[in-house]
Amino acid sequence: MTLKLRSAAVTDRGLIRSGNQDSVHAGDWLIAVADGMGGMAAGDLASKIAIETIAPLDVAVADDQLVPRLQEAVDAASARIRAAVDDDPAREGMGTTLTALLFAGSGAAIALAHVGDSRAYLLRGGSLEQVTRDDTFVQLLVDEGVITQEQAASHPRRAVITQALQGDDVNPAYRVLEPQTGDRWLICSDGLSNVVRAESIAEVLATYADPLAGAQRLVDLAIRAGGPDNITVVIGDIAEVTT
Repeated sequence: MTLKLRSAAVTDRGLIRSGNQDSVHAGDWLIAVADGMGGMAAGDLASKIAIETIAPLDVAVADDQLVPRLQEAVDAASARIRAAVDDDPAREGMGTTLTALLFAGSGAAIALAHVGDSRAYLLRGGSLEQVTRDDTFVQLLVDEGVITQEQAASHPRRAVITQALQGDDVNPAYRVLEPQTGDRWLICSDGLSNVVRAESIAEVLATYADPLAGAQRLVDLAIRAGGPDNITVVIGDIAEVTT
């Protein structure tokens, strides 16, 4: 038996925005979400560049190459965003979050790359854990003990991001984890996490066996909560298969 990744994604512009600045990839080895910012056209472009740059990693990668390959792709995406701004100064300030999981060809490791406030969650053994740390102003306040996590959810500056891919120096977080049979990963833009409680997210992930049905249900919940932002959800299941 070996472990494989099975994934599905759903994205929606929500009820307020006129377009969708999110981009997503859901493959056999790679899942990723990018949430663009900096104006409608520029946000679209930045997230598209990030996903297009990282998408070629959706192949069987050796365990010891997971983080180096992710680092190369993130650096390349940042450089491409800078080049796009240089081509058109009106794009100055555009950028994107990026949260990605790369599953090793061996099935024995999975690597995470993260910058911004899109999130990765892991449902394991019925317990939901937020694996990423938001690169936001309010998260800094939480870390310093100024406000609580509950207060952060309604803070007026909760949307202020402290770092993203904008073509400048950036310090993404990278981690390598050991996958287990039955793991369910969720990567989402803040259009979900800002309006749907973690308890509700956990309930959906535990209830809907099919990744696509689960992803659609989470998007529907965000829309029912007002859908103030673009909503993107990708679910990745780690399952045993017979080789």
